[in-house]
Amino acid sequence: MEIYLDNCSTTKPREEVIEEIVHFLRFEYGNPSSLHRLGFNIEKKIEEVRKTIGDFLKVDKNEIYFTSGGTESNNLAIQSIIERYKRVGKHIITTKIEHSSVLNPIKNYEEKGYEVTYLNVDSNGIFSLKELKESIREDTILISIMQVNNEIGSIQPIWEIKNILEERNSKALIHVDGIQAFGKIPIDIGGWGVDTFSFSGHKIYGPKGIGGLYVNKNLKIAPIIFGGNQEKGLRSGTENVPGIMGLGKAVEIIENNFDEERKRVANLKSYFIKKLEDEIHHIRINSPLGENYSPYVLNISFEYVRGEVLLHYLEDKGVYVSTGSACSSKGTEKSHVLSQLGLSDTEIEGAIRICFSYENTEEDIDYTIEVLKNSVEEIRQITMR
Repeated sequence: MEIYLDNCSTTKPREEVIEEIVHFLRFEYGNPSSLHRLGFNIEKKIEEVRKTIGDFLKVDKNEIYFTSGGTESNNLAIQSIIERYKRVGKHIITTKIEHSSVLNPIKNYEEKGYEVTYLNVDSNGIFSLKELKESIREDTILISIMQVNNEIGSIQPIWEIKNILEERNSKALIHVDGIQAFGKIPIDIGGWGVDTFSFSGHKIYGPKGIGGLYVNKNLKIAPIIFGGNQEKGLRSGTENVPGIMGLGKAVEIIENNFDEERKRVANLKSYFIKKLEDEIHHIRINSPLGENYSPYVLNISFEYVRGEVLLHYLEDKGVYVSTGSACSSKGTEKSHVLSQLGLSDTEIEGAIRICFSYENTEEDIDYTIEVLKNSVEEIRQITMR
C-alpha cells in the first residue's frame, strides 16, 4: 500500500495531463518559432493555454509568461525588477520565511550593496502589516512576499500591501511567490494590485519543468535571459511545448474542480488533525485549521522524535511525507521557517510536513495515522530510554 502525502514537493500528474503531453510529444512537435504550418499551429495552441491561465487568474492573457518553473519565475521577477529600477533605489523588503528561490537572489543583491529589510512573522507565520508600513522608505523598490508558505501553509495578507503603499505614497513594486497558492486558494492578483506573480506546473498535478509568471501589463521589466526573444523578449529560449500544454490542461481541470477539491482537502485535514490528537500525544500542530492556513498543508512536531527518522519509518510502510521544503539540501537543514515561529530546536527536529491531494481518502488517513502511531511509539521507546 502506498499513500502519497508529499504534494507540496510535487504532485502526481493527472491522467488527462499525461495524455496531453504525450500527444504533443508524438504528433504536434513543431517549433512555435518556425514559419511553416506546424510552427504556426503550435504557436496558436500556446496562446490558447496562455488565455486559459489568464482567465483562471482573471488577468489579460498577454500578462502571462512561460518559464521553466517556480524558481526561474521568482528569479526572473526579482532580478528583472531590481535591475530595471536600481537607479530609483536600492532597498528591498521581504520576510524571514520566504522560499530559497526568493531569499537567495535577494541575498545576492544584499552582498552587492542593496539594503534588505526582513520582516518578522508571528507565531502563526504571518508578517506584521505595521512593521511593513514602518519599513517602507523613499528608496524601496521591491516588496517580495509569498502568498502561501511552503512549509506551514500560512496565508499572507497580500491584499493589504497595495493600500499601505498608497498610504506611504510609495511606488515600490509587489512580487508574490504564488507557487503554493496557485490552484489551491482563492486569489485576486489584479484586485490586490500585484505586479508580478509566480506559479508552477508540478504543484497542481501538471508536469515538472514548466511554470509561469504574471507581469502587470503596465510594468516594464528587463529580461535576465537573452536569445531569440521568445515570450515577447522577456524569456528567450524555445518554448517547452509539451510542458505548456500539460500545464494548460492541469489549469483547465483545476478551474472546473477548484471549490470541490478544496473543500474535500479541507475536510481531510480536519479529519487528520482530529485523529492525530486522539491517537498520539506530545505533538504540536504548526499549521492548524482556519482561514490563516492553506487546507493543503499540515506541519506537525513530535516530541522525542527526529523528523528525518520518522520519515523513513513511514516510508518503509508505504507512506510518503517530508520534513520541510524539498527544494534545498534534501530537506535536512534546520527549518528557518519553524525557527521564526519560535519553536525549540527539538520541536523543529521533530517536525514533518504532510500535504494533501484531491486523490487522498479517509482510508488513506486511517492507515497513515496507524503507521504514524506505531512508528512514533517505536522511536520513542529508543530515544526515551
